[in-house]
This record gives sequence, structure tokens and C-alpha cells, in this order.
Amino acid sequence: MIKVLIADDQQLIRESLKIVLNSVDGIEVIDTVGDGEEALASVKKLMPDVILMDVRMPKMDGVQCTRHIKEEFPEVRVIILTTFDDDEFVYDAIKYGASGYLLKGISPDELADAINTVYQGQAMLNPDVAAKVLKFFSMATHEQETIHVEEEFIGELNDNEWRIINEVARGRSNKEISEILNFSLGTVRNYLSGILEKLELRDRTQLAIWALQRRTVH
Repeated sequence: MIKVLIADDQQLIRESLKIVLNSVDGIEVIDTVGDGEEALASVKKLMPDVILMDVRMPKMDGVQCTRHIKEEFPEVRVIILTTFDDDEFVYDAIKYGASGYLLKGISPDELADAINTVYQGQAMLNPDVAAKVLKFFSMATHEQETIHVEEEFIGELNDNEWRIINEVARGRSNKEISEILNFSLGTVRNYLSGILEKLELRDRTQLAIWALQRRTVH
């Protein structure tokens, strides 16, 4: 059972999401809160697996709340859920460790899929913002914004792994990659896990950013 915390300053949104998600097999909403400070307190008390985090909340916004949670509880997955397609929020949320960034207009099925995806350690970006996120990070020039991988790790990558990396950096999903490269979904997942382990990267978002910074996408 995936334990979910919902953090949103609108009660109607909180209760609606709770009803929808509690009807999904394998997902349980264990708490709902209205601001970032309440979210932090709830995480310390209940230890959810995944947090649906509104980006604009009183007292502490979703981005800063994400930063505090990931610093103290790195195993907790955070999905930023918002009505705003805002570059700065996208950038900061991912930088601080959010595993997903979704717009509130997605369907219940898509939201449930996103929760399952990040729970399994993968990243989930809404297609409407994925390209913008990757482009934003690819233009990063400051040292603190650059993802570094040891050259010896890079040398361990084989041709199929580079093919996977290039498709991830284009924002492709596992299903799309499997169709493009004629690999099974299981093979794609295994390759991705191996790549992340070799390069010591957190998730596919970091992988895509790193690949773009190296200009490996043609």
C-alpha cells in the first residue's frame, strides 16, 4: 500500500483528491494538510511514501517544503501538483529533489500512474512541462546547477545504454523508448536502473539533464 499525503491550501482540492485516490487499489491517503508547515509536521509523524504538494501555499510554499523534506527525509517522494506552468517553480522543485511535476488538469488515472511511478523510484514530468524543464536545465551554467558524473563511470556505458540515455533526454517515457528501440518494457527498466547505478544519479530527470549538459542528444 502506497501511503500518500496531500498538501494543498484549497480544502475542496484536498478532499476531492482524497476521494479519488482512496478508490485506487494500492493507494491510501493517510493525511491532508493546508500549508507547508503542516506538511512537514505530518511527514515527521506519519512518514508517507509520496506527497502531492501544491506549489503555492501559505506559511511555506511547496518548493521550500520540498527542500526541507528531502533534506531530512530523502526517501519520501514528492510530486509537485499545480495549476501553474511556471519555469522558476519547475526549476526549483526539481533542483530540490521533487520526483514529479504535474499540472492539476491531469486525469485521475494519470495521477495514480504518477504516484506509482515515483514510488518505484522514477521521475514523472507532465508532457506539457517536460521539454521546458529539460531545456531550462540544459542551459544551466553555474557550478551548483551542473550535474557531475565521474569520467570513469561514463566509460562503463555501452551502446544500448547510450541509446536509452538519448531517448530519456528527449523526454520519452519507458513505453515510447521500448517502441522506438524495439526493447521490452522490462528491458528498458533494467537498462535505466543500471545506468542510474553506474552514473550514481538519483533519477531519470537528473539523467536527462546530465545528458543535455554533455550534448549527447543528436
